[in-house]
Amino acid sequence: MNGINFKREIQDTLDHAIERATRALAAEGFGVLTRIDMHAKIKEKTGKDMIPTVILGACNPNLAYEAYEANPDVTSLLPCNAVVREIAPGKVSLEFAAPTGLMRILGDERLTELAAEADRRIQRALDNA
Repeated sequence: MNGINFKREIQDTLDHAIERATRALAAEGFGVLTRIDMHAKIKEKTGKDMIPTVILGACNPNLAYEAYEANPDVTSLLPCNAVVREIAPGKVSLEFAAPTGLMRILGDERLTELAAEADRRIQRALDNA
């Protein structure tokens, strides 16, 4: 972890890596609420090209509820993003947001402690993707 995310590179296609990430997150209780094909949106809005990059908005409802009960301001930091980025043909970077890194933004120690469980789950998901 580099403070804001957990990251690893895998040999795979972008589409298959997205499926793998989605399954691994689901196994840890995270559902994917949103999908943004960032490269397509950038191209559409600016005409500029970028490497294929997909952002998955992942949420574990039980952990999100606990965090919300502790501090409703947490909703500005939800859902957690999982980024799948093609860095070379057949090579993909998986970058999953670190909940503790996000919670530190609010300066609420209780939220940071609650996020530690989410960190463990996110790390396991990344390891298993």
